[in-house]
Amino acid sequence: MAKIKFPPTTSIYVIKPFDPWRSRLCTCPEKYSFSPYTGCGHGCLYCYITSYIPNAFSPREKKNLYGRLVRELRKIKQESLLSISNSSDPYQPMEKRRRLMRKILPLLKPFRIQIVTKSDLVAEDSDVLRDLNSAVSITVTTLDRSVAKKMEPQAPPPEKRISALKTLSDSDIPVSARIDPVIPYINEDVEELVDQLSEAGVRHITSSTYKMRWDSLKRIREEFPEEGEKLKELYLRGERTGNTYYLEREIRIRILKNIRDMALKHGMSFACCREGLNLNTGVCDGSHLIGVKK
Repeated sequence: MAKIKFPPTTSIYVIKPFDPWRSRLCTCPEKYSFSPYTGCGHGCLYCYITSYIPNAFSPREKKNLYGRLVRELRKIKQESLLSISNSSDPYQPMEKRRRLMRKILPLLKPFRIQIVTKSDLVAEDSDVLRDLNSAVSITVTTLDRSVAKKMEPQAPPPEKRISALKTLSDSDIPVSARIDPVIPYINEDVEELVDQLSEAGVRHITSSTYKMRWDSLKRIREEFPEEGEKLKELYLRGERTGNTYYLEREIRIRILKNIRDMALKHGMSFACCREGLNLNTGVCDGSHLIGVKK
């Protein structure tokens, strides 16, 4: 079957080609993106979706989700890569009650599946994921529970996410981790985190630095006033792409090369996300792990 064709700005589909910004910085392989929800309930300070999704922190299930998904999957070539998800966590808090993924996952057996989440809830579906051609990526930005609670107020604490990674790995489901974003002055010290991720069975790390937008900086400054003020000054000395501010290139290289070197020391592959830096030793989203068993 031919690949489904989507109008470039449509909102009527539940499956869309990945990379809505069509960014030259995106190094992801060609893939589709699917989100069962619109918006996300984790409420992360640094989240970028507030710049383009109305009521971004008031999540809602997509209308007629199951039927629309069934119809659209028929138009996608088998073995296509499907990323779940990129603008909205598929295992966000309301998934505990709705359990949409439990119903959806069996439909995805013909495809290559990449789950991206901040939640330990994904481990409860390990029995289903084990039968799919899948890999799971869990974001862990810090081991400091108090910092994590401020940065990602409705997401599970770091230790639960690391435990979920181990559960999945022990179930022979390939796992990667995202240390993403790294925010100077707040969560830059990640050496112990990398150690624990390796011990949990993580095979690949994706990392990136915080990309400053004014809406997210406002939230950060409310929770981290001193650090937020220093961030503003630091980023205004950096580079601007559209409405997004990047750290100076030398700072980004230092931060991400350090994480890469730690990952390589543990035998993990590494990639950075939308940085324009030649540091990758694996596919940026960790999808190269799909189908690779222990």
